[in-house]
Amino acid sequence: MSPYTVAATGQPYSPSYRLHVQKDGITISPFHDIPLFANAEKTIYNMVVEIPRWTNAKVEIATGEAFNPLKQDMKKGKLRFVRNCFPYKGYIWNYGCLPQTWEDPTSVHPDTKARGDNDPIDVCEIGEQIGYPGQVKQVKVLGVMALLDEGETDWKVLAIDVKDPMADKLNDIHDVEKYLPGLVDATRHWFKVYKMPDGKPANKFAFKGACKDKVYATHVIHETHDAWKKLIQGKIPAKADTHDINVSNVTIQDSPYNVKPTQKSKATPPPVVAVEPIVEGKDDKWYYIKANL
Repeated sequence: MSPYTVAATGQPYSPSYRLHVQKDGITISPFHDIPLFANAEKTIYNMVVEIPRWTNAKVEIATGEAFNPLKQDMKKGKLRFVRNCFPYKGYIWNYGCLPQTWEDPTSVHPDTKARGDNDPIDVCEIGEQIGYPGQVKQVKVLGVMALLDEGETDWKVLAIDVKDPMADKLNDIHDVEKYLPGLVDATRHWFKVYKMPDGKPANKFAFKGACKDKVYATHVIHETHDAWKKLIQGKIPAKADTHDINVSNVTIQDSPYNVKPTQKSKATPPPVVAVEPIVEGKDDKWYYIKANL
């Protein structure tokens, strides 16, 4: 069984809704307190699921809040839902992030020529089991795409749950092309068009949209892990003009932001407050998108 549990406060589909990740009854940060590596060889990674496959609510780690609970993103006072871009239904994989990684907005990547997007690195987990928000999966990395989201480097790692029936056959991106034909192309297309129903232009990619292999993906992950180490150790100042990351943690002993677990940190969820759900934008329509592919 996983040592991690999830406690909810507030109502789903409301601005107050939060999912708090806990270990041994103590609230932790899924951004900072869950190890990146899940084995001694550093070949298996922990992944925090934010959005289950085939769902639309844009749930993400609240990087600016203490202990970084999961919440639904909001834009212009409305909760965000990703549209169904034909032929896809919501997100087409379990979508989440790798803990203890950070796409540094103070640094320009030499290959993408763009700064990081100030978030942990994103993961598309392509296994058959549908996850749940706050779940911690152990995954193998297979490749990576470089989305250029509004001028920022936004890496998209492709990975598979190590417990998936296909995990033994999938060891690099060419295996995905062989055993799951069309999935890499669908991933590229989805990221290109998913914002277009809301009036935004098609997204762009570095490397002409190519999905780089496992070796390159591993290098990128280690780069973002090193950036996170500088962040959590205070080597990159926590200033508003640099980043807005909340770096409170309970496990990083060499971090100046380490908080000793106390009774207040333990999981005594506040009472649920009745809030009228704000679900504008949630729909089951298909959006037929035409883009130069």
